[in-house]
Amino acid sequence: MQIGTIYLVGAGPGPVNLLTLRAARLIEGAQVIVHDGLIGPDILSLARRDARLISVAKQRARHTMPQEEINALLIREALAGRDVVRLKGGDPFIFGRGGEEAEAASAAGVPVEVVPGISAAQGAGAAAQIALTHRDASSIVSFVAGQCKGLAEQNWSGLAGKGRTLVIYMGVSTAPQIADKLMSDGLTPDVPVAVIENAARPEMRVLRGLLAGLPELVEANAVKSPALIVIGDVTARDNAALAAIAKEHAAQ
Repeated sequence: MQIGTIYLVGAGPGPVNLLTLRAARLIEGAQVIVHDGLIGPDILSLARRDARLISVAKQRARHTMPQEEINALLIREALAGRDVVRLKGGDPFIFGRGGEEAEAASAAGVPVEVVPGISAAQGAGAAAQIALTHRDASSIVSFVAGQCKGLAEQNWSGLAGKGRTLVIYMGVSTAPQIADKLMSDGLTPDVPVAVIENAARPEMRVLRGLLAGLPELVEANAVKSPALIVIGDVTARDNAALAAIAKEHAAQ
């Protein structure tokens, strides 16, 4: 029996019109689609009527299916001769565990194709009109996970500050620890920040403040995932409201 192919496909930040053409065509022709919980119904509606849609939604501390079982599912379907689209929000290789799935498939002798998507950081920056790099403000951008093992022990020195932009994925629930960590690693409390919730979607919110007030900003506005935290001067360009916050902070 011919072995199927596993396609690790990035679905972008949410809207169907931000899919790549390659992603859309694979979704339309897929026999099996294994998708994350953040994939919207407008994207899934592209699938053909007889396609099997399998949700493996993940939430903090609660997974529909452990990663090892997802790997096994993908391989099992491919070995049965079916092409499988593994559909992920953003890009499969940026905090999407695509690397783990590609390694498992290769070890089992199953062919893999990776289809990149617009990452959450790119989509959020564009939708909020925050340039993650800017000739006058930032020549370096870093992506980190704000929810992972050993967060307190990680060295984030140099990831944020003058001329740099730091984008934090999965950081809503750990915002107090993130703020404390960055300040203890040398970042000043008045560094501007933005929290982008539901990036590129109609319900998107962009909240701005300063690093010292990040926990209160998240709590007072009841921010929920999916959301990104962007730290750096690029978040404050041409923003009069943030300038007023900074002035008030300096006066205290």
